[in-house]
Amino acid sequence: MNDRFNTTAGWTLFAGVVALGLSSVSAKYFQADKHHAPHEMGYAIEGVETEGGADQGPSFASLLATADVAKGEKLFGKCVSCHTINAGGPNGIGPNLHGVVGEEIGKGVGGFAFSSALSGHGGTWTFDLLDEWLASPKAFAPGTKMSFAGLSKAEDRANLIAYLNTQGSNLPLPAVEEAPPAEEAAAEGGEAPAEEATAETPAEAAPAH
Repeated sequence: MNDRFNTTAGWTLFAGVVALGLSSVSAKYFQADKHHAPHEMGYAIEGVETEGGADQGPSFASLLATADVAKGEKLFGKCVSCHTINAGGPNGIGPNLHGVVGEEIGKGVGGFAFSSALSGHGGTWTFDLLDEWLASPKAFAPGTKMSFAGLSKAEDRANLIAYLNTQGSNLPLPAVEEAPPAEEAAAEGGEAPAEEATAETPAEAAPAH
């Protein structure tokens, strides 16, 4: 009786070990062709986001300089359920946005009741502040009544702000900073031109006889 029990228990244990092994092998087999990011990047790969955010892209001023106003107007279609933008247009759920670029933050015109999160902010709507606002209204002004989640792509924000600027503001776009010539030469692997020699050679310096 004991021999039969021991035999049965042994085979049961063996079957469990085999099943566990097959499960591990099959898992590795079926995951072999699936690509997974390593837990720690050995070196930076262009286009791959690392912990702490995405790689630095063009400056916002550069994006504004090349912004597509037509695309910005199309993006504004997401805003028309709450905002108007024509001159003298009525307020909706949100304020009329005609001439918003350069306008005082949280003041506006037309008697719109802004939340204290914006009315107490201070300053004016610069291009950079509009960029921050459109990226995440709740992060820019905690407590705002604005329910819009924001635009994650900097290019979309630049296009939209460029369009808003054409609607009653028409402020000059911020200048795009250019690298100094010396830095550009270093970046291209070149060297600054050597100074031209001004000293005369011994033959030239010798007095004529």
